[in-house]
Amino acid sequence: MCGIAGQIALDPTTRLDESDVRPMCDVIVHRGPDDQGFHVDGPLAMGMRRLSIIDLAGGHQPLFNEDGTIAVIQNGEIYNFRELREELERKGHRFATHSDTEAIVHLYEEYGTAFVEKLRGMFAIAIWDAPKRRLLLARDRLGIKPLYYGKANGRLLFGSELKSLLAAGLDRTIDPQALHDYLTLTHIPAPATIFRDARKLPPGHRMIVENGNTTIERYWNLDLTPDSSLANEQTALEAVRDAVDDAVRSHLVSDVPLGVFLSGGVDSATLVACMRKFHTGELKTFSIGFEEKTFSELDRARIAAKKYETDHHELVVTPDAAALVPELVSSFDEPYADSSAIPVLCVSRLAREHVTVALSGEGGDEIFAGYKTYSATVLAGWYRRMVPSPARRLLAAMVGQLPVSHGKVSFDYMAKRFVAGADRDPLEAHLSWKAILDEDAKREVYASPPQGVEETLRLYREAASDVDRNDLLAQLLAIDTRIGLESDMLVKADRMTMAVSLEGRVPLLDHPLVELVARIPSRLKMKRQQKKFLLRKAMEDRLPHETLHGPKQGFNVPIPSWIVGPLRERVHDTLAPDRIRQTGFFDPDAVQRLIRAHESKERDHSRDIWTLLMFQSWYDALSQSTPAEARPRLVG
Repeated sequence: MCGIAGQIALDPTTRLDESDVRPMCDVIVHRGPDDQGFHVDGPLAMGMRRLSIIDLAGGHQPLFNEDGTIAVIQNGEIYNFRELREELERKGHRFATHSDTEAIVHLYEEYGTAFVEKLRGMFAIAIWDAPKRRLLLARDRLGIKPLYYGKANGRLLFGSELKSLLAAGLDRTIDPQALHDYLTLTHIPAPATIFRDARKLPPGHRMIVENGNTTIERYWNLDLTPDSSLANEQTALEAVRDAVDDAVRSHLVSDVPLGVFLSGGVDSATLVACMRKFHTGELKTFSIGFEEKTFSELDRARIAAKKYETDHHELVVTPDAAALVPELVSSFDEPYADSSAIPVLCVSRLAREHVTVALSGEGGDEIFAGYKTYSATVLAGWYRRMVPSPARRLLAAMVGQLPVSHGKVSFDYMAKRFVAGADRDPLEAHLSWKAILDEDAKREVYASPPQGVEETLRLYREAASDVDRNDLLAQLLAIDTRIGLESDMLVKADRMTMAVSLEGRVPLLDHPLVELVARIPSRLKMKRQQKKFLLRKAMEDRLPHETLHGPKQGFNVPIPSWIVGPLRERVHDTLAPDRIRQTGFFDPDAVQRLIRAHESKERDHSRDIWTLLMFQSWYDALSQSTPAEARPRLVG
């Protein structure tokens, strides 16, 4: 696990040196505190920071082919590197280390740009082919590891985090469409970033820079077309059970201690149950809870830890965790307002005291259909058919009068969201149930609405465009995998683990498992309204009853009560009218109306306020570290 960074001059006669790339690596030391390495060749300068996981002594990067003409740096892990090494040695390749990264450079020698299709793992890779004067960048299929790129001063910049690009002179002009989408989603979906001149290399893509030309190619796409051979329930269950076992087994390769984030839900308990089949030694698990009992799931986590006899560690997150806002801002480099980043950072810090690698259950909801919105979609169809329009309007008015609660995903919050979206087109409804600030709310909060921006709904329609329109669940899974998973869940997991130099692994996103489940018909993924039916059924003989049948928890944070409690001073200071007015993006009166309505319990605006708070905090932090003439500004 590492961080990578580099740049290549688009004029091949330009010569770079180590001083061009070293600052890009210095700002990501947290991703790799154990080692660093650089490679400079004419117009190319690249480097890395290493967190040692495999071949502790011999895994120094960059790594080279036999004659030193091809160099590679990598952020991630290749889980099938031993099988690849055996294949490549049979073909005559000679290895100098036992590192998984060295397999990449020989694969490239053997298969050219198609090498990436043979990798099983999570990765962001840079290869410099000196004879061809070619730079190749590649990102794993699901986007588990990040890879940013942008242009500045006649050079293409790349890195594991945006801060590397900023250190190399990236322009700080804000992309108005990215801001517009952030306000609805709490994150910025790929390929966009908050900056106009920077982009994320999309998952399953590679970039080739050669002779001053840049091309981006897709090498993998998730196919959700049902496979008739998996239409039988028992056949599908057996295939899922075998694939989950294989995924977990493959992710246990490590030369350092590893553990598991244990939430008490089906996904993380599945990882622990499977690990017990392949890992006979001590198994460490880590759980997070809250003082607010409705937000805590420690009891269920303890049940699972006891069943699997783990060395279990817990931490109760107190409201003092709100002080982590500056650290969150620094870690994400762009506005990010998924408040569950707080407990993920806390559990990562707890785990890092004991292990260097931690497995977590990201992807289970998107792959196995675990979100409440999937059930809500089915319920909304029944609601429209069975409840006459006048009755729906009356019910919406009644629900609107429900008293506001600041509890965890409270009934009033869910009911108001449901009736507001139930009459809409299914994809629009799916967005409305997840949206923070919808299009109307954004128009109200802007100081001056940016010109030329499109509605965020376009992203959902694009993400589902290649899926059978008659298979609504498959469309929703495609949306949540291609947008929420890559740009929210995996970004959060990567930044929060890397912030404390912990490697996070996500076995449920092993691509053979993902491809298998994608081909299983939707009717088996959510049966009789039971979310995550396949995984629950496949694991029912291994998991505790409380895990299988308890409610979905997740890392929900008591932000509604924190905003009127320990966060109140920070909210009023950061979102003070003078500061909002000086920044110029939002209407200070509109922001104050949101705060007053939340504090009086007129409406639960906690998510809106948190989203604005995190944007303003990000903007303030970046402005303070930037000369006045180069501070972030909005165009368009």
